Amino acid sequence: MFIQENRTKAKLKAGQPAYGVISTSDDPQLAEIYGLAGFDFYMLDAEHGLIDPVQAVNVIRACERVNMTPLVRIGPRDPKLVLQYMDAGVMGVMMPGLESADEVRMLVDAVKYPPLGSRGMGLTRASGYIATGQEAVEFINFTNEQTMVIPQFEHQKLIDHFEEIFCLPGVDMVFVGPRDLSLNMGFPDGANHPEVQEMIDRVVTVCKGHNVAAGITAVSRADAAKQVARGMTMILAISQIVVAAGAKEFLPE
Repeated sequence: MFIQENRTKAKLKAGQPAYGVISTSDDPQLAEIYGLAGFDFYMLDAEHGLIDPVQAVNVIRACERVNMTPLVRIGPRDPKLVLQYMDAGVMGVMMPGLESADEVRMLVDAVKYPPLGSRGMGLTRASGYIATGQEAVEFINFTNEQTMVIPQFEHQKLIDHFEEIFCLPGVDMVFVGPRDLSLNMGFPDGANHPEVQEMIDRVVTVCKGHNVAAGITAVSRADAAKQVARGMTMILAISQIVVAAGAKEFLPE
C-alpha cells in the first residue's frame, strides 16, 4: 500500500497540536517545501481551488516523500468524488457547510470502508493496486485507522447535533471555519465579534467534553499560539498568507 501512518492524526490523538497549510495550488514542489519546513499536514483546497483528483496525485506523492499528511477540502457533497481523492491517497477529507448529523454520516460513509462506512474497494493507488486476499484486509483495517473525517463547522446550527455526530465512529475532530461562520451568523466583516468568538469557544468546550479534537485557521505564529491556548489542536495556515508574510519579512522596510 502507498498510504502511510497519519502523523497528524497521531498528534491529535496524543493531545498535541498539529500544524498544516491549506493551498489552492496543485504544485507538488510547493507541498515539498512546506513539508521540509516542518508542517505536519498539507490540505489541498479543492473547494475554492481548481484541483481535481488527477492533479492531486502528484501533490499526494510529494507529501508522502516528506512525511506530511495529505488532506483535501472539497465542496460538493458527493461520495463518489470523495472516493476518487481517497483512492488517490489522501488521508482525510474536510467538508464545509455541513448542517446535520446525516450529512456528517454521509462523509464518514464516503471516507471509511465497512464496517465503519461504505467506501467501495478498487485496484487503486492508495492500496498499491492490490485489493484481494489478506493484503486487502490489512489495507482496509489500516486505512480505517489512519484516515480522518473532518466536518467543517460553518453553521451554528450544527452544534445542536454534536452529541449525535460524536457517536459516529470515525469522527475524531471538528474544524471551525471562522470566516464563513461569521458570515452565517450575520457578521460579514469578520469573526472578531464577541458572538462569533463565544460560539467558537463553545465548540472547543463541547469537543473537549467528548475527547474530540478541534481545529481552526491562524494567520501568524502569535495567532496560532493563541488558538492552541484556547484549546485548538489542529492549526491551519493559509498558504498565500505564509508566502506573503515571508516575502515581507525578506524585503527591506
